[in-house]
Amino acid sequence: MVAPVNTSEQWQFILQQLPELASSADRVLEGSDYVTQWGQRNPDAAVEWLKQADIESVYSQQMIAELLQSRLAEVTEEATLHRVLRVFRQQQMVRIIWRDLAGWADLAETTRDLSLMADACIEQTLKLLHQWHSQQFGEPCNADGHQQELIVLGMGKLGAGELNLSSDIDLIFTYPEDGTTNYPQRSLSNEEFFTRLGRKLIQALDNTTVDGFVFRVDMRLRPFGDAGALAASFDALEDYYQTQGREWERYAMIKARAITGSAVNRQAISDLLRPFVYRRYLDYGMFDSLREMKSMIAAQLHRKGMEDNIKLGAGGIREIEFIGQVFQLIYGGRDKPLQQRPILTILDLLAERKLLSKYAVNELKQAYVFLRRAEHRIQAYADQQTHLLPKEDGAKLRLAMAMGFTDWQAFSHQLSQHRRMVHSHFEQLLTAPQAGQESELASDLLSADEGELQQYLQQLGYAESDVSQQRLNQLLQSHTCRNLSQTGRGRLKNLLPLLIQAAANVEEPDVCLARLIPLLEAIMRRSAYMALLVENPLALSQLIKLCAASPMISHLLARYPVLLDELLDPRSLYDVPERAAQSAALDQLLASVDEQDLEQQMNRLREFRQISTLHVAAADVTGVLPLMRVGDQLTELAEIQLDRVLRLAWKHLVQRHGRPAGVNSDEPEQSGFAILAYGKLGGLELGYGSDLDLVFVYDDSSAGMTDGDRPVEAIVFYTRLGQRLIHLLNTLTPGGVLYDVDMRLRPDGASGLLVSPLSGFAEYQCSEAWTWEHQALVRARCVAGDILLSEKLKQVRHQVLSKPRDIQQLAIEVQEMRDKMRQQLDKSDEQWFDLKQGKGGITDIEFLVQFAVLAWSSNLPELLVYTDNIRILDSLVTAGKLTEQEGSALADAYRFYRSRANHAVLQERPALVHPEEIKHHREQVLDIWRRWLDMQSDGK
Repeated sequence: MVAPVNTSEQWQFILQQLPELASSADRVLEGSDYVTQWGQRNPDAAVEWLKQADIESVYSQQMIAELLQSRLAEVTEEATLHRVLRVFRQQQMVRIIWRDLAGWADLAETTRDLSLMADACIEQTLKLLHQWHSQQFGEPCNADGHQQELIVLGMGKLGAGELNLSSDIDLIFTYPEDGTTNYPQRSLSNEEFFTRLGRKLIQALDNTTVDGFVFRVDMRLRPFGDAGALAASFDALEDYYQTQGREWERYAMIKARAITGSAVNRQAISDLLRPFVYRRYLDYGMFDSLREMKSMIAAQLHRKGMEDNIKLGAGGIREIEFIGQVFQLIYGGRDKPLQQRPILTILDLLAERKLLSKYAVNELKQAYVFLRRAEHRIQAYADQQTHLLPKEDGAKLRLAMAMGFTDWQAFSHQLSQHRRMVHSHFEQLLTAPQAGQESELASDLLSADEGELQQYLQQLGYAESDVSQQRLNQLLQSHTCRNLSQTGRGRLKNLLPLLIQAAANVEEPDVCLARLIPLLEAIMRRSAYMALLVENPLALSQLIKLCAASPMISHLLARYPVLLDELLDPRSLYDVPERAAQSAALDQLLASVDEQDLEQQMNRLREFRQISTLHVAAADVTGVLPLMRVGDQLTELAEIQLDRVLRLAWKHLVQRHGRPAGVNSDEPEQSGFAILAYGKLGGLELGYGSDLDLVFVYDDSSAGMTDGDRPVEAIVFYTRLGQRLIHLLNTLTPGGVLYDVDMRLRPDGASGLLVSPLSGFAEYQCSEAWTWEHQALVRARCVAGDILLSEKLKQVRHQVLSKPRDIQQLAIEVQEMRDKMRQQLDKSDEQWFDLKQGKGGITDIEFLVQFAVLAWSSNLPELLVYTDNIRILDSLVTAGKLTEQEGSALADAYRFYRSRANHAVLQERPALVHPEEIKHHREQVLDIWRRWLDMQSDGK
């Protein structure tokens, strides 16, 4: 144990005046020689300040800023400025150290207060210096005469708001635009003005005077380092980072934060730097560069004294920060919440996103807090910038006790445990995959002649090695491949043998390889995706599995390589979420986009559809998802997308024109507008490439204008709403179209109103619609929009479908329509049967169901409850119109046909089968067709 503190006379005097500090004084004064000496130098001033300081209270940002502002209010020259800043810094350091060592402040408060003190010193000093400089040289202006200002970027721990007790501050100086100052007789260029201003700011903070210093300033992170301009315009920064920025600078820029400048300029520089730091795609191309950075860190560990360095040594603070920032660089471009600076926040997000286990994150967070607290206690003693553990026994014991331990051994044991754990996680990060072992083979493959390549393919088991060799040769001789960068070519060398070997393990390797080549050609243009597959053997194996199973999936991946990210976790790849989870996932994806950025919102909607479709298709081809659930999933996906698109369109129209008469809510559920789905969407049977058959309806029961600044009539408002919906759905973007929309089922077809008033829709269906339109209405249901209007449309549907009909005439009209369709669309012949249009196929079952609803629902309202064929067939059995055997036969035939048709879509083949394969199902369908329709139309 250390002997009780032998308190000096000066501190005895101070504590007599401030007895409330006596209980914490021993611990503070023993732990910090800096605080001890501060009080001894001028005990009277110390008492005066400590009485005012109220150090037992937590300071706010405003309190720190106002305290310095009051000190600087009368400052008119640099010498006084330097002295005031240094005295202010000493007093705040005493307050912060006291609260830290006394245990009154946690780590977050300590680092926050240090960072806020630095912010205040920088901001207020710069304000004074700018004022003095502009009096001498004029205000710096751009070409249009608008005044310019210096934006100070805080980097590293200052940028993250995580300063330690003796941190350097890493700064970069920039300003918006070039120009000159507005004093003609003493005019300076903006660069010269801000360079002089920057130098003065550095001197004010960094120079050591009799009062010490404020902060050591490091400017080496600016473009070109010490050789670069001290202050550069936004354009110069952008040009540098676009053309010469290096990977370590991306890493450093993660923590960049504008400390000074207007809100507009701070946002502008943040927006300018973001694309350099965060790529819009998952940046697996960073792995090699980050591996090099990791190797450099590891190499430093062998230097003398590193074992005692709790920042730079093995298992130190830097390794924890590196772990977090690696994931930020890779994922931050697509996951906006990861574009934050505090490391503890980032670690929590990594656990939330399952990028690190919760257990690992908890270990890293505990280690980080422990190491940072130890760092502060090391630095608090003498206000020295050191991260080294002490060597002398007395200093060791002092540090251990300041950390809450009774002896050095206990502290050292705990420290070693944390460091071993951190270093273990650091070592596991960025471990090179098996691709590193393939480098020699990869080099041989790309330089091999045609005969060697063909022989290699034969050895791997390719049956058509000559054809596969030609395909590979065409790829390697393509314009895209020949123009690859050195980095891209290196990644191709690593990836190609992995692909070829993996494809050799499937049933038809030549077919699988043929499907992989278009994908490979697509991702060569963005070589980070090649890195993704090289870095992730699991993703590569899932790619081979899916491409072997389905050309549709391989083409989907080739067209949208961003979907390769979904292959990283096989557990989630084949997991198809329920509707609520799917809806929440879309909300999360859209939340990362600026609400005003419609283009990005449209891209994210399309991306979400592609991702969800991939999950459904993957679960489908592997048998994880039964047929009926495939239709349900794709239908739910479309409904969720339509809901979001309607919200976007509705919000836009309401902002422009206000709400229509009778509408008192900003929610689409009370908008007076509804989307009515027909066909496969209405029948809950949407397929992979299905169009959406839609009709837009608005409630015309209230007349009048919208209530906004630019009022329009309801019909104009709702028509524009419909037009915007179609625009959002149909517009071709880099992500394709969201859905192709078919509006021809609206009243009067293509010549009718885009958006139908409810009264007009009801009138048309009751008095003008053809029988085939009533057949289509059987599968109609509202999928988005106003709830009350949806209920009214359901009533119109019931009223129209349950109207008594001449069954014989109905049978004739249904027969005639079916014959016309078959003549135009049926692809059946002696060898093949068309699953959809063939006699006794899918469409015949659909027509039987529609006939039944139209013929008998006037007396059997239970036939109107559902819109999908299977449940209507169940209702027909319950109603006695089909026997259980007949109902099962039709349902089984329908499921079998759809299953085979769905399989054909996945294989990108026509939906044709050999007639013998469906003979039994076909005969059962035709038996009921003859009984219901042929006999009726013959008048029997």
